[in-house]
Amino acid sequence: PLEMSAKKPVPFLRQVVPVRKKVQRDPRFDDLSGEYKPEIFMKTYSFLDSIKKQEKEMVQKQLKKCRNVEQKEKLQRLLNRMTQQEQAQEKQQKLRDRELSLKRQQRELAKQGKKPFFLKKSEKRKLELAEKYAELKRSGKLESFLNKKRKRNAIKDKRHLPSQKNL
Repeated sequence: PLEMSAKKPVPFLRQVVPVRKKVQRDPRFDDLSGEYKPEIFMKTYSFLDSIKKQEKEMVQKQLKKCRNVEQKEKLQRLLNRMTQQEQAQEKQQKLRDRELSLKRQQRELAKQGKKPFFLKKSEKRKLELAEKYAELKRSGKLESFLNKKRKRNAIKDKRHLPSQKNL
């Protein structure tokens, strides 16, 4: 055993043999788990989409059968959240596909011997906006979207104008 000093009192729980502390690690942030690649993640966990779809259908059936107002509101919120998550996932997938197609085009140009050209964030945003407008025009919701945007901008402008009280 380890020799201790007699001048200070012995602790109640004395450790004779030092115990190595167990280090807990979070696999989400640990390098040992590898780096995150969305394409591989989506392929690996693609079975979850079908499960989510089944759950959504089940919630819809429950919503139709439900008579309790509170329960119905709860189910409606759950259904809305599921739908929003689905839409967000689709949006991310479209964004990823667009980026991949741009990368492929750059590779093709590089193979032909041309200098690669990378888009700035602002240019990517403009392309995304143009695509959004085209999609809205196709679905026929462009006019309502523009009206909402005008109203929003009018409210913002009104906020910045000096009020009658200040005059």
